Order: sequence, then structure tokens, then C-alpha cells
Amino acid sequence: MSTGPQAAPNQMPSAEVVQLGALVQYQPGAVVSRTLIKRGTGTVTAFAFDAGQGLSEHTAAFDALVQIIEGRAEITIAGKPFQLEANEAILLPANQPHAVAALTPFKMLLTMIRA
Repeated sequence: MSTGPQAAPNQMPSAEVVQLGALVQYQPGAVVSRTLIKRGTGTVTAFAFDAGQGLSEHTAAFDALVQIIEGRAEITIAGKPFQLEANEAILLPANQPHAVAALTPFKMLLTMIRA
């Protein structure tokens, strides 16, 4: 008997405890991502950035919450830099340019709300 929607392949399993740091692995010289939850109203994606890697400045039509799992990153929002480390979070406001740079290897969760 099914108790709810089944996770798509490679998405996070329902009703199972997971270690956040184990959801995605570092790769040398790369940014790795894994979509954990994908719904019409939003997504949750885990990222692993090798040191020196990043995402260039861009905008999104919706708010996004960044939660740092491990390591250190600089997140720039509308030209203002913020340094974050494990157990810290920041909200990326909709329609404002933002960029991500790995100060050390780091992992984060990105929660995008589309409503």
C-alpha cells in the first residue's frame, strides 16, 4: 500500500533518515547537484562545490533559501557579498542578481519556492 507520492529515481526517499552531507559528493574542479524533491510548487536541490568553483551571477523569478551544510562560501546578492559557513542560511530574493563562490569545498541545500 502506497502512503504518498513515490520519489523519482535519484530523488530523496520518503520517510527515511538521511545524512545531509552524504546526499551529494564532491568532484575535483566541479559543481555537482542532485534534485532531492521536485514538485510544481518548488524544488530542493543539494549541491557540492569544489574550492574555487561557483555559479556566475544570475537571477531567478522566485525566492530561494540557501542552507550551508559544510564548508564556506561567498554568496553575493545585488552586489553585496555575504560569507556563510555550516549551519548558516540566507534568502536569495526573487529577481535580484546573485552569485555563489566556494571559499572551501562546500555543500548546500537550495530550496526554491515557486508560489
